[in-house]
Amino acid sequence: MPAIPERQPLSDLFGGVVLQAADTPLLARAAQPAAEVIAQGDFVIRYGIQYLGKPHFALVPGLVALDYGDMLVGEAAWDFLLNRSNLHPRADVVGFRNDGVDDMIAVKYLDLAEPVHVQVYADAAATQPIIRVRALIASSTRGLPPRLLDYLPCFESLEAWRQHE
Repeated sequence: MPAIPERQPLSDLFGGVVLQAADTPLLARAAQPAAEVIAQGDFVIRYGIQYLGKPHFALVPGLVALDYGDMLVGEAAWDFLLNRSNLHPRADVVGFRNDGVDDMIAVKYLDLAEPVHVQVYADAAATQPIIRVRALIASSTRGLPPRLLDYLPCFESLEAWRQHE
């Protein structure tokens, strides 16, 4: 039997600020007028999948154990969860919840139809996010991680975001 691989949660690096505007947490490259800065610096962005029937919980997958013995981590685990997990509903997903609790859950108890939770972490060792963000404020998307742009709506300015809301 192969050794269990080390967990590799899918993550991207981001330098900027976490803002609070109209009670909504936002990610931005720089501070914005009329928005409170919650945190600033270099962050790790991780992606969580919401629990079925428990929208206040999301799991950041670190490892997927398939029911026939294979173990997936990183990009392979993420790709499996989003594109092929319906073929293996008993596969187990190991990771940290958004409240920092280490958890293992069967794929069938994750709500893959809900939007991915984009969560901001202080560093790569952190197991609990600073906050879940709802949008990205960036006048240019150059140099931003493509995955971040896939899962987070992007607006050129805080004003553009406000008009959208």
